[in-house]
Amino acid sequence: MADLRINLAGITSPNPFWLASAPPTNSGYQVQRAFEAGWGGAVWKTLGEPIINVTSRFAGLTYGGQRVFGFNNIELITDKPLEVNLKEMDETKKRFPNHTLIASLMVEHTQEAWHEIVKKVEAIGVDGLELNFGCPHGMAERGMGSAVGQHPDLIRQQVEWVKEVAQTPVIVKLTPNITDIRFTARAARQGGADAISMINTINSLMGVDLDKWLPIPHVDGKGAHGGYCGPAVKPIALNMVAECARDAQIGIPISGIGGISNWRDTVEFLLMGASGVQVCTAAMHHGFRIVEDMIDGLNNYLDERGIASVMDIVGKAVPTYSDWGHLNLNYKVVARINEETCINCNKCHIACEDTSHQCIDIISDAATGKERLVVREEDCVGCNLCSIVCPVEGTIDMVEIPNDLPPLSWNQRQAALAAGGTCET
Repeated sequence: MADLRINLAGITSPNPFWLASAPPTNSGYQVQRAFEAGWGGAVWKTLGEPIINVTSRFAGLTYGGQRVFGFNNIELITDKPLEVNLKEMDETKKRFPNHTLIASLMVEHTQEAWHEIVKKVEAIGVDGLELNFGCPHGMAERGMGSAVGQHPDLIRQQVEWVKEVAQTPVIVKLTPNITDIRFTARAARQGGADAISMINTINSLMGVDLDKWLPIPHVDGKGAHGGYCGPAVKPIALNMVAECARDAQIGIPISGIGGISNWRDTVEFLLMGASGVQVCTAAMHHGFRIVEDMIDGLNNYLDERGIASVMDIVGKAVPTYSDWGHLNLNYKVVARINEETCINCNKCHIACEDTSHQCIDIISDAATGKERLVVREEDCVGCNLCSIVCPVEGTIDMVEIPNDLPPLSWNQRQAALAAGGTCET
């Protein structure tokens, strides 16, 4: 069995699977049940001044028959007094001393408020702090959450305040509701953050009730934007993790969040630079026991490749993630259709004919009267669309076509032309 233990900026955990700060970590009862199920850590639901929530709060997106493909919520931070949360956190840490317990914090924009809450939560023995600079609704209107997370100067200042008194590692949770998350991540680093976590939820309106003409969800005839998460946001989250992981001006560990539903998602985030992951929507959809499959799947993946520790794969794919201008213009792939498994649904032909490059022909066999699909490889641009829409896995392969041309990127091409040279494409 591989070693699944992780170290995130000095915070150790028995495995990389943490519950994110959200409804599943709202109480000691829930977090302790999660630890019993196998979760390595939990980020307690954000502490601060108790608030009053509304009903209803959640909305789910069903797409292609998949329930909870996307998830929206307008729930806020904890609605319990700080003393109650601290008591339950203390009991949880004492019962599970080897599991990771992180306190998520959000207070008003004053040095005194941050100092006070940090001292109180660290007194009970938490393993680290996560500063919630990402909540996009409710708290943002009060000058907290993403209202801070969208301003690098505010992030830097408040992290500095926390670091003045913090005795445990400080993680900064970043909002994706910004043009370039690298700038806020850099600000967190400049303020002294030990790690960053991303992404928090995305501003969203889940839908509109066509009968009542009301937003979904709605509260007594009115609705509001909420935070979007779930499998649908994974590509956005993965990109932001990768962008920060390859940025030399950031250079601190990352806790990956956003649409992680299984061990495969976890491996992708780890390969792209995350040292661990946080999960919310999948646990809300399927319950805490899903972590068993996550642990088994990750163990098997590592064992099959002879990898001794999960930390050995962290960031291994980051060097392959670059900008478009560095891609090889002389690399070529084309589509090839396996006639033995093709069911002649013609979806590839339709997609190519109507929306791509018209390079898939329907050929009739005069002898048998049957039709088959053939790719004109000289006209194929290797866009992948036909393989994406094909309903039979593995029937259309994208095959590399070797050539004698040297690798040439757009940046190299422009540099050569500027120098008065020539290039081959």
